[in-house]
Amino acid sequence: MLLASAAVPLLSAGVLAAALFGGWWAPHSPTSPVGAPWREPAPGHLLGTDALGRDVWSRVLAGGGGLLGVSVTAAVCACAVGTAGGLAAGWFGGPASRTLTAAADLLLALPSLLLALVAAIALPGHTAVVLATVCGGAPLTLRVVGDAVRAVRTSGYVEAALLRGETTASILTREVLPAMRGVVTADLGLRLVVALQVAAALSVLGMGAEPPAPDWSLMLRENMPGVALNPWAVGAPAAALGVTTVLLALLAQLYPSDDRTSRGRGSAPAPKEPTDG
Repeated sequence: MLLASAAVPLLSAGVLAAALFGGWWAPHSPTSPVGAPWREPAPGHLLGTDALGRDVWSRVLAGGGGLLGVSVTAAVCACAVGTAGGLAAGWFGGPASRTLTAAADLLLALPSLLLALVAAIALPGHTAVVLATVCGGAPLTLRVVGDAVRAVRTSGYVEAALLRGETTASILTREVLPAMRGVVTADLGLRLVVALQVAAALSVLGMGAEPPAPDWSLMLRENMPGVALNPWAVGAPAAALGVTTVLLALLAQLYPSDDRTSRGRGSAPAPKEPTDG
């Protein structure tokens, strides 16, 4: 178990690095034709060619950077907004907590993918992904962080800070937020998985990356008509997208929501992830 816990972060880091920077090692230009369309794998073309005769292996290597870039941006924004709201709701309680919770419940009533589709009509695809991820993910983060903050609100180290006369902002940033490190880290991983799924869905539907950009989801859409001629043109980007998503999900599960390393700072319990239903 310990070996698996150590291997998953290393493997995930390697896969993410390959997805973000793999285009640097692409043997051919990912946007220029190198042969006839949908050629099977051959020497010099490890996975054959795609619908326009471009090297599939080169496009797979370069196809994760933009997708992960927008997903990371969306996840960080959602986690930041949700964490700020959770700190306020958990610390102040009362009307502030009820107002923030009601707003979160209202946003949770909106399906993230539907919101992304509607937003993509008027906004660029990347902006729609960020908006949908924030609206769908921040409320869940707010609930998780809010519950954890309420649990540490009466802990000894927080009460000691209050007795020292520290300001609310100082206590939240120096005492409470560090205790939320495990909660926020695990939640960020979940937001990243959801953002990646939304970004991939928009690209497959033609509302994300624009041709001829190398993008795993766009490759699925472009090469589906020729899957019988060169299955690798569809299978390779699908595998890359699937492996990346699974590794991100596993990585998020490896970080417990309680922070056992904060000696003397207390630890936040592990609140359960609320569901949309």
